Amino acid sequence: MQNGTLLAAIDLGSNSFRLEIGRYHSGHIERIEYLKETVRQGNGLDENKNLSQAAMERGWECLARFAERLHGFKKQQVRAVATQTLREARNRDEFLKQAQAILGFAIEVVSGQEEARLIYQGVSRLLPQSDEKRLVFDIGGRSTEMILGEGYKAHRMESYRLGSVAWSGKYFARGVFTASAFKTAEVAAKAVLDEALDSFPPSEWSAAYGSSGTVGAVMDMLSANGWASGVITRSGLNWLVERFVKAGNVEQIKIDGLKDDRRPVIAGGLSVLYAIFDLFDIQQLLPAQGALRQGALYDLIDRETDGGDVRERTVRWLGERFSIDEAQAQRVSTVSTALFSQVAAVDAQNERYSQKLAWAARLHEIGTHISHDRSYHHGAYILDNVDAPGFSFPELHRMSQLVLGQRGKLRKLEQSLSDELFAKQLMCLRLAVLLCHARQLPEYESIRLSYKPGAFKLVTNPGWAKRYPQSAWLIGEEVIAWQKTAWKFTADVR
Repeated sequence: MQNGTLLAAIDLGSNSFRLEIGRYHSGHIERIEYLKETVRQGNGLDENKNLSQAAMERGWECLARFAERLHGFKKQQVRAVATQTLREARNRDEFLKQAQAILGFAIEVVSGQEEARLIYQGVSRLLPQSDEKRLVFDIGGRSTEMILGEGYKAHRMESYRLGSVAWSGKYFARGVFTASAFKTAEVAAKAVLDEALDSFPPSEWSAAYGSSGTVGAVMDMLSANGWASGVITRSGLNWLVERFVKAGNVEQIKIDGLKDDRRPVIAGGLSVLYAIFDLFDIQQLLPAQGALRQGALYDLIDRETDGGDVRERTVRWLGERFSIDEAQAQRVSTVSTALFSQVAAVDAQNERYSQKLAWAARLHEIGTHISHDRSYHHGAYILDNVDAPGFSFPELHRMSQLVLGQRGKLRKLEQSLSDELFAKQLMCLRLAVLLCHARQLPEYESIRLSYKPGAFKLVTNPGWAKRYPQSAWLIGEEVIAWQKTAWKFTADVR
């Protein structure tokens, strides 16, 4: 990546949408601009986990303003990440379809563990480097992420379903602050976080850091009222809770440092923070400057660095975890991407799709770890449900659909096959799997695959069918399989 390159990260949180723009220089990012809008999408989820029309419109309007600022940015310069609210929303596809059209860039709905990884990456980049073992947590609107790490490396990551928006709506719904309401909210938070003690025991870390909204708001209030800056203590939290209870309700609370946009959700966040202090016996908490959006920016740098893309490391890890035949995986990857290069123009977008095809090819036998019978169904299920650092839900689902479609009838992929690039990827993967059926690298250089709108054609060199009669027969069967789709496939196997 060249010095001076502009990068942008968008965090579609449950309470706020944020846009961070930075300039890359020698491995570091200098902030150029930061925009934040309180959207409160988390409050727009109804009892059926559907986003209200009003909540979607608030999000679209905010993204339209972000889009204007991002005019001229290229796709590889922007990463937009959505978190818990859109993880939960059943109608998220409806929101995302229009949101992406408005923004002009893909929006990735990431898993809780991927959110935690990005948070730690952002926090660690803005902390002094040391060998201390750190507990980092981020109380968001509807989820709280916890990470155990050292230096730039996150060792353990978890996400829990509680946050400032969710807890404020549940335990302070009418904006009433009482000692019993805070106690109830604290006990409920401990019930959710109790299992976190097993994953993040105090004996395994020496310093605790808090990231993002709730911690920042608490720090602002304490600092503005004479408490030591740069640290949150248990006595400071006790003082804040007492002030809230004394005020009695959200309208009456008057405290220096409390911003209006944080006022409706601060009680819920404060109760979760109090529970974390008590549960983990934290004496003092250090606020961290970095957050998810900074982590997303540094992830863009890593993706442009040889060996730096965490998704590549995740694919290798999954291969080892599920005991994949590495040689066969590489054979199928080599053949599928070679065929894809014949039907997809060489440009930045198709290079990314080629890379994702290669990853799907390397994981195409992941389901055999469960059973060889219907292994592609098992493989698709694993990819749709595994925690895979670096990957968004849509990326994993696309790979799962490729793995599902590697063999067998194509009717199960009717909806996905309406996408031309997916059809090209799937055609190349299916051909690669059948050509590598003998678990040896085939003579794929003798095969030419071409494409014109709606139609694929495969041609072999003379004598190829005689040398590889089983492969020739399998290609004939493949022609028949595609006859039941909207795509035409013909083969001249000589």
